[in-house]
Formats: sequence, structure tokens, C-alpha cells
Amino acid sequence: MKIKDKAILMNKDRIARSLTRIAFEILEMNRGTAFLTIIGIRTRGAILAQRLAEKIAELEGEEVMVGILDITLYRDDLTTVGHQAVVRKTEIPFSLTDKHVILVDDVLFTGRTIRAALDALIDLGRPKFIRLAVLVDRGHRELPIQADFVGQNIPSSSDEVIKVLVEEKDGKDMVVLREIIEENEHVTGGRGDI
Repeated sequence: MKIKDKAILMNKDRIARSLTRIAFEILEMNRGTAFLTIIGIRTRGAILAQRLAEKIAELEGEEVMVGILDITLYRDDLTTVGHQAVVRKTEIPFSLTDKHVILVDDVLFTGRTIRAALDALIDLGRPKFIRLAVLVDRGHRELPIQADFVGQNIPSSSDEVIKVLVEEKDGKDMVVLREIIEENEHVTGGRGDI
């Protein structure tokens, strides 16, 4: 199986504008920063969470508590991943009890990652509420989970992958649509061929 880039869906400026809009929406919903905490799902969700917290601090002049959540042990496919699963550290150095938690991830797809994250968060405390912010919602839900704050809705097919690249990890900010190509398919360069 091969993966090839099909299109650039969001560039650096569009990602920045989306995060600014989400920051405004979070502040409006929360009526400021009181009790507000932002928790990012490791890895790219954590980077986006930090950016949102910085944008909110810039807008409000107040810092917001930020944490990083590792969901590895809460995944419902852990038995199929087996010994390949890498458990990283959850870094939430504050109580979640009675906090207004904004859970952040890069792409919302089936909803299974978010379900795992909710289980992990509840094990750490009892927030007043949890809201979900994602940069991209691509549809295809398998669980009844919906984002409260969305950078962009991008419908996609099941043979496509949406990859969020962030400067801190990948050297550039970009959202790319990639296509999965079966190894036995022949790709040619003719005008009518795909």
C-alpha cells in the first residue's frame, strides 16, 4: 500500500486563522478564561492546544492552564496494536475537578480517539464540562461524538487520509489530503489516468 499527496487543504495562514477563530469561540462560550483549561491529545493535538492557549492569552491577557493527554492505554484497538504501542507521559499538573476543559485534537474521524480521551480525562478528575476542538472534521463517525469547535469540515472518502503537519514536529504547517493506493494498482502519467 502506498500513500500519495493529493491536495493541500490548509496552508499556514489558514491554520492560523482557524485557530484564532476557535480561540474567539472558546472565549465567547466560556465568557472569558475563568476555570478554563486546554488539554491536547498527544502529539499534534497537544501542539495545537498550546497554540490555542497562547492565542487566548494574547486576546485576554491571562494565561490558561494547558495539559497533554496520552490515550494509548485507553485505545479500544490496543490488543490489535500489541507490543508496538508506545505509551508516553500524560502531563496535566493540575486538578481537572470543576474545570471547563477544552479537549483538542488535530483530526476528528471515527470518534474512537476522542472516546479514549474522555475515558482518560474522567480518570483524572471530574470536570464541570468537556468541549471538543479540532482543526479538521473529516466525517465517518463510528461513535456519537461531535466537535464543538471546528477549524474546517473536510468530507473525505475512506481511501483518503487527512494529515495535519505542524512546524514544531514536521517543519511546516499544512493540512494535506493523501490517497491510499493499493500496491497492485498501476499509476501512469497519461492525461486520463489516475
